[in-house]
Amino acid sequence: MHHHDEDHDESGDSPISKTRRKNEMNALQDLGVELVKLSRERLEKMDLPDRLLTELLEAQRLTANGAIRRQMQLIGKLMRDVESDPIAEQLALIKGESTAAKTEFHALEQWRERLLQDDAALTEWLARYPDADAQQMRQLIRNARKEAAESKPPKSSRQLFRLLRDTAP
Repeated sequence: MHHHDEDHDESGDSPISKTRRKNEMNALQDLGVELVKLSRERLEKMDLPDRLLTELLEAQRLTANGAIRRQMQLIGKLMRDVESDPIAEQLALIKGESTAAKTEFHALEQWRERLLQDDAALTEWLARYPDADAQQMRQLIRNARKEAAESKPPKSSRQLFRLLRDTAP
């Protein structure tokens, strides 16, 4: 954690305006609100300081509005003392908002479509990912095609997507 003089900007020249400081505090509190919405498991997997994690879990437990508001103010205050950029990046990944996550998602969707349309695509996938379970993939592709033909819910298609996601690094 680096500590810098809060009354001056990064270059140390001009003082930070009250408005800018307030906007930064609000942004940190908003980040805290987003974190509170996550499941306990997700929060525990994130690289968060212990005290912040404890207070986030406490906020999830509270039900009274006044208590929640006070807890969120405390979380906002704690957020000032942590490096918030890595937390925001982890949150973006979790929410699938990062460009990389979106690109990966679309690439996997395209693969799934190709696998359902073209038998040669499976050979190509298996060449790229030799550890993939070929038998399970063939089964899911067969089932997904059958479900589509019978206008059934795309259960196998979703399972195929998950398998692709788990196979690709």
